[in-house]
Amino acid sequence: MFRNALEPWHLLILVAVVIMIFGSKKLPDTARALGKSMRILKSETRAMKDDGALDEARPEAEPAPGPRTAPDAPTDAATTRTTPTDGASGHRD
Repeated sequence: MFRNALEPWHLLILVAVVIMIFGSKKLPDTARALGKSMRILKSETRAMKDDGALDEARPEAEPAPGPRTAPDAPTDAATTRTTPTDGASGHRD
């Protein structure tokens, strides 16, 4: 039934249709974008496989403790601003 399903002239017709749809000026950009997408997909699948292998090899880790803060830490006097209380703005007229 599908004995001669894909012959060279089928590929030529397919290439002609693609050129007619996208145009010859956009084909290099389209091919470049497709190549980048394939590289990203390949690296992500490799990372998922590596991550899955590492998860199986190492035991469950305890959650990391929260950030440490000192309750009575002195404040930095250089960064705090004070406003005058006597109503003077500091400008001379």
